[in-house]
Amino acid sequence: MKISANEIKVGNILEFENKLWKVLKFERTKPGKGGAYVQVELKDINAGTKKNERFRSDENVEKAYLEQKNFQFLYSSGDEYFFMDQKNYEQISVNKEKIVNGTLPYLKDGINVSIELKDDNPINILLPETVTLEIKEAESTIKGQTATSGLKPAILENDIKVMVPIHIEKGMKIVVKTSDNSYVEKVN
Repeated sequence: MKISANEIKVGNILEFENKLWKVLKFERTKPGKGGAYVQVELKDINAGTKKNERFRSDENVEKAYLEQKNFQFLYSSGDEYFFMDQKNYEQISVNKEKIVNGTLPYLKDGINVSIELKDDNPINILLPETVTLEIKEAESTIKGQTATSGLKPAILENDIKVMVPIHIEKGMKIVVKTSDNSYVEKVN
């Protein structure tokens, strides 16, 4: 399936130079002279090698056709992560090498994910857009500080650091966007 270079997102799987590549980083650039372009960091799914590639904004790239299935994360053992198909209860394992680093902290028991498969081989793990997590650590609020709106750092149960509103405290549950680790809302 052809997509515009501007439609590329982190986590996409592209067919490029007769190989499957996972998009690790994506940056749009509009220089003062010349046309706009996108700079993409790619990782070869099979070999594990990385490369940077530049595409013109109006250029089309081939997004790999992959089958998507819903799975539930069960557990990890060493470098293997085990998932259960939610329709037929079969289990598959995915090696840590095939999982993007930003995904690993969100894999906790019972989380539902989508796994992209190519010829029944797991290629990519797609997290839900948002997840609910508990605050493990948060700076305490100083009296009078709540009069002004602001953010403070907090550490979640999965050890990810996020910026949260001042009224959020240790033990509270919040909704976090998995794409950029940003605070969405407090869970009541």
